[in-house]
Amino acid sequence: MAKLPGYLKTLFPDLKAYRLRFMGILFAVLVSAGTVLVFGWGLKVLVDRGFADHSGHTLNVALCVMLGIIILMAATSYARFYLVYWSAEKLIADLRTRVYRHILTLDPVYFETHKTGEQVSRINTDTTVLKMVATTNLPMGARHVLTIIGGIMMMVVVSPIMTGTVLLAVPVVVAPIIFLGRKVRARSKDTQTRIGDIGSYAHETIQGIQTIQTFCYEDKASATFNEMSDSIFLSALGYIKVRAVLTAFVIFIVFSAIGILLWMGGHRVLTGGISAGDLSAFLFYAVTVAGAVGAMSEAASAFSQAMGAADRIVSLLHRQPTLKGSFAPKNAPHHVKGAISFQHVTLVYPSRPDHVALNDVSFDIRAGESVALVGPSGAGKSSIFQLLQRFYDPKNGKITIDGFNVADYKPSDIRRYMGVVSQDPAIFSGTIADNIRLGNPEATDAEICNAAELAQAHGFISALPDGYETKVGERGSLLSGGQKQRIAIARALLKDPRVLLLDEATSALDSSNEQAVMLALKNLMKGRTTIAIAHHFSTVQNADKIIVLDEGRKIAEGTHAGLYGANSLYTHLAGLQMAEEKAG
Repeated sequence: MAKLPGYLKTLFPDLKAYRLRFMGILFAVLVSAGTVLVFGWGLKVLVDRGFADHSGHTLNVALCVMLGIIILMAATSYARFYLVYWSAEKLIADLRTRVYRHILTLDPVYFETHKTGEQVSRINTDTTVLKMVATTNLPMGARHVLTIIGGIMMMVVVSPIMTGTVLLAVPVVVAPIIFLGRKVRARSKDTQTRIGDIGSYAHETIQGIQTIQTFCYEDKASATFNEMSDSIFLSALGYIKVRAVLTAFVIFIVFSAIGILLWMGGHRVLTGGISAGDLSAFLFYAVTVAGAVGAMSEAASAFSQAMGAADRIVSLLHRQPTLKGSFAPKNAPHHVKGAISFQHVTLVYPSRPDHVALNDVSFDIRAGESVALVGPSGAGKSSIFQLLQRFYDPKNGKITIDGFNVADYKPSDIRRYMGVVSQDPAIFSGTIADNIRLGNPEATDAEICNAAELAQAHGFISALPDGYETKVGERGSLLSGGQKQRIAIARALLKDPRVLLLDEATSALDSSNEQAVMLALKNLMKGRTTIAIAHHFSTVQNADKIIVLDEGRKIAEGTHAGLYGANSLYTHLAGLQMAEEKAG
């Protein structure tokens, strides 16, 4: 419980804004618990006086008072329910947004070791567990605490001797609740982790459903999912067993105590120590307190489960970006020309510490120059793109744009200068206009249409029934590969960046559109620095400079005329590309 104040501060930093609503909830809970206790005293009066009054007047008055109390109880229950659910829903909605926004700030280092499904589980499942506790267990727990305190006080008033007997059972009940509650929390956290794993597996396999079906892998995927589901069941079963033992134990202790009280009280009534009304009231309070204690054990178990979910969310919120300059960055210039320099850059990915992705790479690119990166798979071409966008920082060396070290600035400021078109562009569910507008959220419809025209996408978009408002499906599933790539090109055109990063931006286009798109890109490249991972020989041949990479090292640099025939690797790769294009 010592962690609770810190957890609340981390999960819900703006609790002060809800102060009036919390005071309203507390007042409603106090009144609601108080009305229950009033019934016990009314029972005492009814037994001692009501049955002795043969006129029925006392019974009539008791009925009127009881109806008034019931109305008050109903009104305060409404207020409690409304205020609790409003506050909990708003707090959890804000928490989901904070978790999602925080995930978006984390760099790729985090996602190399944490699955996507795990993050989705934290946004959905873990926050839902917290909401259930906030809306149900926490307010009910507060009500039960007040009932227990008030009930014990009333029991003392009625019979201090029998109250002392009841209190002897309290340590026997509380100790197992604390001990078993810790086990519930640990098992709940394990279950939530397994739920995140199965969510990640389902996410991956459903996204790759065509591959699964192509290789007839449905049975194996289903069997794997079933094994993971069974592991969740077994983990949850351990949690259920602990809760069941706790509940059974509390019921046994509590109701055994009530039986002993009934025996003791009966003897005291027979000897004249207390009245029948006193015994009735005492038993009412004892049963009420026992019920509240039993409910508290359930609430404690649910609270332990919530603490497991809170552990996972807090650990995520405490995770910070690992890139240098992320905490105290300088103010990046608003405009750059686009001169780029790599100075003895070495890159090692955190998830692959034994593999050097780039090894002592140096080169300079003038502003407005077009550069082609050439090399076999794994040579380090994509790693250069990763570093330029500051998804990673180099282990050694320095990268500059217009002379300033990119490590001194926020990653978002560096990416503002970049426009990227990849071989497999990310297309999000929504409309075509929404996807193009990612390049510039403030763009007008006219600017979106203009970018689409330059990317040779306006024609096929206009032919669709809903035009630019056409829904593209999850990951652009309703579009062809060429259509998705042209939308990505339009997105980059709309951003109007100083530096273009092209991962063979025309690879998915058919021959009828490729030349038009190449012309559009050539017009865009004027005055801008362009770096292309090139596979087509025509792209390489037209570059101002070619950088040849192999096994993470730069082995050559120059023009096509200077490299062809002089560098064996470049000559080999260029020859293969020319042969493929000629055969195609």
